[in-house]
Amino acid sequence: MDALRAGLRDLGYVDGKNIVIESRWDEGRYETLGALANELVRLKVAMILTQGTDGTRAAKAATRTIPIVMIGVSDPTVTGLVDSIARPGGNITGLIFLTEELQVKRLEFLSQALAKGKKFAVLLNSANTSHPPIFRAVEGSAAKLGVEVQKFEARRPGDFEAAFKAMTLAGVAGVLVVDDGMFNGNAGALGSEALKARLPLIGVLETVGKGGVIAYGVNRSAMYRSAAIYVDRLLKGAKPNELPIERVASYDLVIDRKVAAQLGMAIPQTLLLRANRVIE
Repeated sequence: MDALRAGLRDLGYVDGKNIVIESRWDEGRYETLGALANELVRLKVAMILTQGTDGTRAAKAATRTIPIVMIGVSDPTVTGLVDSIARPGGNITGLIFLTEELQVKRLEFLSQALAKGKKFAVLLNSANTSHPPIFRAVEGSAAKLGVEVQKFEARRPGDFEAAFKAMTLAGVAGVLVVDDGMFNGNAGALGSEALKARLPLIGVLETVGKGGVIAYGVNRSAMYRSAAIYVDRLLKGAKPNELPIERVASYDLVIDRKVAAQLGMAIPQTLLLRANRVIE
């Protein structure tokens, strides 16, 4: 939200002066998203900004007329949110990144870092409707890499401890955490559980310095700041179906050698050379 407000300020919009931002949070309970979206529609807002696939789905169900700017969504054509990236149709536009490709790349990096590992955990949120196709993509990649993946689920931060205990019992070599609003907001708790279980973890950039060995993902602050451009254009009269969806194509790879040392891992030089940043 700070990044979004900064982007809006750059364009001359200040919350509480010439615009008003009404924020609603699901507190990690995706089942409340529909009620929150309907509440915003009743307030007759000028547009709705959404985080993730399920937030966008809830907003779409609540209104077909108020413009929706989605942020950080997996491929919306796969989940049926829009007709196409170039011509979204309807009332939805915004910024996306292709999560399936991102998770596949994470599995590749994790298997490179743990060359002897043959079985990896994939942590999913069973409430997130974008996760089943993502896991299928990761399974397909695992077969090509000659490794096995097993899914584990968590819907609340309180589920993390049991999930990591189950991973330990399953004998996995490392953990891939799929992008999810609840996971991203609790990156520190996930990193802590991974360290406790002595399992190397790869996830979003927010895991850096919080227990993850490898982070690979989009710069979320930059993405939210860029969303302000969509807000500006829509407020100036553009129609959402006239604004092509922007695919975020720039990803950062960060490796924490401090955590790797704690876990007795030696990160291959080939992987270190590919990193945008290495924490020593």
